[in-house]
Amino acid sequence: MRVPPLDLRRVKVFPLAERASLTVADDILIRPGTPPKPLSALLEKRVADCVSRIRTARERGSGVILFYGAHLLRNGAALLLERLMAGGWITHLATNGAGTIHDWEYAWLGRSTESVERGVAQGNFGTWDETGRNLHLAMMAGALRGEGYGVSLGRFIMEDGTRLPAPAELEAALRAEPSHPLAPARADLLQAMRVHGLPGGAVNCGHRWKHASIIGQAFRHGVPVSVHPGIGYDIISNHPMFNGAVIGRAAELDFALVGGAVETLDGGVVLSVGSAIMAPQVFEKSLSCVNNLRLQAGRGVVRGHSIDVVDLQDGGGWDWTKGEPPKDNPAYYLRFCKSFSRMGGTMHYLQCDNLAFIHHLQDRLVRP
Repeated sequence: MRVPPLDLRRVKVFPLAERASLTVADDILIRPGTPPKPLSALLEKRVADCVSRIRTARERGSGVILFYGAHLLRNGAALLLERLMAGGWITHLATNGAGTIHDWEYAWLGRSTESVERGVAQGNFGTWDETGRNLHLAMMAGALRGEGYGVSLGRFIMEDGTRLPAPAELEAALRAEPSHPLAPARADLLQAMRVHGLPGGAVNCGHRWKHASIIGQAFRHGVPVSVHPGIGYDIISNHPMFNGAVIGRAAELDFALVGGAVETLDGGVVLSVGSAIMAPQVFEKSLSCVNNLRLQAGRGVVRGHSIDVVDLQDGGGWDWTKGEPPKDNPAYYLRFCKSFSRMGGTMHYLQCDNLAFIHHLQDRLVRP
């Protein structure tokens, strides 16, 4: 049975401002200095232990990597994370595609999030012109500078847009250097400019809520951000400008970037906050690559790192300090616990609200 693929170029998109957004940046942002909500005595101790490990890691120059899901941003943690980055407590951020979409929408429009159920039924879920257009433009422009998804978007937000070369300039470069490493990126941008009628020159896109952007503030502080999306996972697929090669190229660069962060993890700390799929899957591959390269160079594998996994689920009711459960135990199939428990370091599982965890972490690390 032959079924023709959809022609995604025919997807109708709408102005983002027309969408009924469910969250407003200025309403959700938690201000540093406000008291965090109380935790149980056990969680207070575990947060304190995590703070101690982070302090020790930074004193020895080891990395602290935060993997986070989009809900941490949507719960209002941007200003808290900005304080942690400003203090040097986080050395690398890693998120998924949804983390970038809400981030950009807050920075540009000051609001984000939509009703998935209603939008899918009406055929307009994710079909928002500015979101798909500007994230693709950020990545395509960044690719010409050798930048990945996170850095490209952070720059786009903090610099209020980007600049595109003239189509004739791109075509001349392709003709002169068809095998240049940037040739595929140039070709993708040239094609997009021709199909969508984009002129060369400045792309002006003011971001009035930069303070609500984790990725923008990371760029401002020089903290690397890597983005690990899936093709078809995110609403920027629901746009005529959708280009899987552009997203894949940016994500490829970011996978190498997070590997550089993992290289710094001897005695360091990994924080996985509300990322049940991306964080364990990306970390295990990246750690394997780092160990592979180290062993080739006659060096030892990454050692002495700790991993704090934070999620609302109960961890399957399993005590993960005992190692992983047997295969006949349902907890064995909790990827966000099992994978991290196999990563050589000491894993600590905290059943905790992700915002409360970050708020307490920030309060203890940045407190005067």
